[in-house]
Amino acid sequence: MIHLAAAIRDEPHARVEELNGLATARLLRAAERAGVERFVFFSALGASNFQRTRFFRAKALAEEAVAASPLRTAIFAPSIVYDPGDRWVRLLKRLALLPVIPISGSGRSAYQPIWAADVARCVVSTLERDEQRARYELAGPEVLTYDEIALTVARAAGRERPIVHVPLGLVHLALVSLRRAFGEAVFATWEEAELMEVPMTTARGTADAESLGIDPLPLRDVLSRGW
Repeated sequence: MIHLAAAIRDEPHARVEELNGLATARLLRAAERAGVERFVFFSALGASNFQRTRFFRAKALAEEAVAASPLRTAIFAPSIVYDPGDRWVRLLKRLALLPVIPISGSGRSAYQPIWAADVARCVVSTLERDEQRARYELAGPEVLTYDEIALTVARAAGRERPIVHVPLGLVHLALVSLRRAFGEAVFATWEEAELMEVPMTTARGTADAESLGIDPLPLRDVLSRGW
């Protein structure tokens, strides 16, 4: 069983903690009852009980549940996972149509974005191994700030744009007001904006991916393939 489901915002029927932590514990119990032999869980780089954001704390709780399970388990903790056609990259591409690219907060948080296809190959490699328990931190070969990611996407789309940083206080006020006005259907929440201030890097770099026989591609190379 490969558990990819996650939620970065509260939903009408459940909160982030339930959707990530409690739901994972329930799925583990169901897998045990069903006789599942292998459970693969996707966490996130930066998951910790001491993180300021609820999403990363919830992912840490889920990791603890997986680690305590009697099943054979593998935990993947990736940095930002992307694909040229995904919603996040397409959003950055659309922002590059503007005279300036608006970025929430400082834009200085560091990431090691890794291509979804490279992540998928890591999973396949893991399934071919006979391991009782394993944990892999997956990262691409470059450490990039959010600003640098946005500029890389803009350049790949053939657009050079300056970046303007929107103060977090203003972002908080705007998103809280929008949520009060439109409810859960709002396009973004403050909790989601906060995630942009949390770094997602590992000192291990690409070592874990390479141990699985995968040499992750840089963001700019993947974007040049996809566009």
